[in-house]
Amino acid sequence: MKLSILDQSPVSEGCTPAEAIAQTVSLAREADRLGYHRFWVSEHHAARGLAGSSPEVLMAHLAAVTSTIRIGSGAVLLPHYSAYKVAENFRVLEALYPGRIDLGVGSAAGGGALAVRALQENRTGGAELYELQIMDLLSYLYGGPDAAHRFAGLAASPQVSTAPELWLLGSSRDSADLAARLGIRFAYARFINGDGGGKTVQSFQNSFHPSPAAAAPRALVSVFAVCAGTSAEADRLAASMDLSLVLLEKGHVSTGTPSVETALDYTYTPYDRFRIEENRRRTVLGSPEEVRQQFIALMEEYRCEEIMFAMPMHGLEDKLKSLRLIADACGLSRTEGDH
Repeated sequence: MKLSILDQSPVSEGCTPAEAIAQTVSLAREADRLGYHRFWVSEHHAARGLAGSSPEVLMAHLAAVTSTIRIGSGAVLLPHYSAYKVAENFRVLEALYPGRIDLGVGSAAGGGALAVRALQENRTGGAELYELQIMDLLSYLYGGPDAAHRFAGLAASPQVSTAPELWLLGSSRDSADLAARLGIRFAYARFINGDGGGKTVQSFQNSFHPSPAAAAPRALVSVFAVCAGTSAEADRLAASMDLSLVLLEKGHVSTGTPSVETALDYTYTPYDRFRIEENRRRTVLGSPEEVRQQFIALMEEYRCEEIMFAMPMHGLEDKLKSLRLIADACGLSRTEGDH
């Protein structure tokens, strides 16, 4: 069983954005020590509740303070940028940390309309060029553009002997079909869409076309996860996630992940309670053994060997404890210097 982490650098109630970034660093170091496979960081813009706006910059630091865990983007929002510049950014990272860098790409806006306008100022195209941009990335990362390419002969520097793993992140059949058609790895975001994911990933696996980036289909599924010593404690800690998602769906500007106390004191409507129940379907929750069994069931449903999870909890210590409990329950191999 391969287990990996997605961290969005959430700004918890009572914390600053700088503290949120520091907490991401703490989680990455502990995940590395515990034997997790990957640690990905996300990209969001003008989001008061999420501090991670530049995954490439954060990745460079995370890779420097860890030893063996793969470090990646979950995801670089490709329509905002030049595929050539993204390729160069990740070639630099690969040169610094060979064999440890993942380039996850996505097409979401990652922010409101004003942020998108600022990100794409003076650019033509956008999401409609997404497939072309991924094809360009494949060219820049694996051998260079061929003679028929509009930028034939252009190399993405630095030229190194290894390349980052290229992943497409998505929560729809369209994303799965695109990944299969272009021959790149696929990460299904079950924490965004909890319906029909198993069939979507199986479709990707069945229709996959090999490419220089991947000879065979590779997939993972990403979920929310809340683990504690008992299922009752995990349910209590998940209250922060429950309120955060309810407020997000109501269009409230997030001011941070609410504390458990704030969430338990909130007055929920019957519809709020319905939405909480629906959102929990995207979540793995319980004691360590309950979480392990749910991970096994997900791997069987998705026919994949890797689970990635985000921890929508308020406190850093609760997240660290959750990492340790899951690692122990799932038999991950710790590095030297454990205590």
